[in-house]
Amino acid sequence: MSIMNILVIATFTAPENIHPNPQAMLWLLPLTAAIAIAYKATKLPTITLGPFFKEAAILFGSIVAFIIITASALYALVWLTSVC
Repeated sequence: MSIMNILVIATFTAPENIHPNPQAMLWLLPLTAAIAIAYKATKLPTITLGPFFKEAAILFGSIVAFIIITASALYALVWLTSVC
């Protein structure tokens, strides 16, 4: 096994430290894009470049919108329960 392989494998031995702040939520965007692309790649019967990216972008946007709406609702619920 080469030194490069050992170094790459060694990076996966400890979890990435992501602090709980709003900027850390930006890590959800590449994950959401990967999920949307993989899902559309498995569900579309024929993959052509234009419709594939259109469908994946719509799915990406809907997932991000759902995450924002859910986070806002949970934040409002926590705020209401802590104020009262």
